[in-house]
Amino acid sequence: MKHTTRALLLILTAAVAGCGAVEPASRNVPFDPAPTMQAPQAQSVQIADYSVRVPRSLRVSEANRYYPGGDIVWRGEPLGDRHQQVADILKDGIEKLRGGAATGRAVTVDIEVKRFHALTEKARYTIGGVHAITFDLTVRDATTGQVMVPTKTIRADLEGFGGARAIAAERNGITQKYRITNHLARVLNDELTVPGGYQHASQGVMGLINEL
Repeated sequence: MKHTTRALLLILTAAVAGCGAVEPASRNVPFDPAPTMQAPQAQSVQIADYSVRVPRSLRVSEANRYYPGGDIVWRGEPLGDRHQQVADILKDGIEKLRGGAATGRAVTVDIEVKRFHALTEKARYTIGGVHAITFDLTVRDATTGQVMVPTKTIRADLEGFGGARAIAAERNGITQKYRITNHLARVLNDELTVPGGYQHASQGVMGLINEL
């Protein structure tokens, strides 16, 4: 039943989005800029140290399908060590956050990636989709080592541009890597400074598919 539901959702999504898939590329096609980091609202912290772990047990898929299997799907860089590429993206997001939050309580941040499912070429240049990113986050006091935020699973999905919108964004330097890095910085900022932490936004039908 689970596989049947997923297949039906994929068919429905492709049917609904198919009309826009053949739209010609244009420099005038609007695109959403990468989200910017928010100023601290609940407390001020600085990330004194961090670790990012992408377990080698996570399965990489290079299949060019709308929704391939696998835990890691990443095509925003040349073919290579996808585990390391994903780790570097998380580290870049943390470094971006560190650059904007230099004062406050010193903390250490530990991240373990559970899923990093960005778009394949087939999805990116047709219907688009969702960058489905899930990781575990633990925050400790950098001085005492005391756990400030017990290990928490963060779902940090982001809309993935498709078709002409993706091409227009790429031409303006808004790559998948750029958007995801900035998004992760914002997610971590919210987790560290906003009451209740980051609030996951619904991603519609594609988000439902990622939950199956």
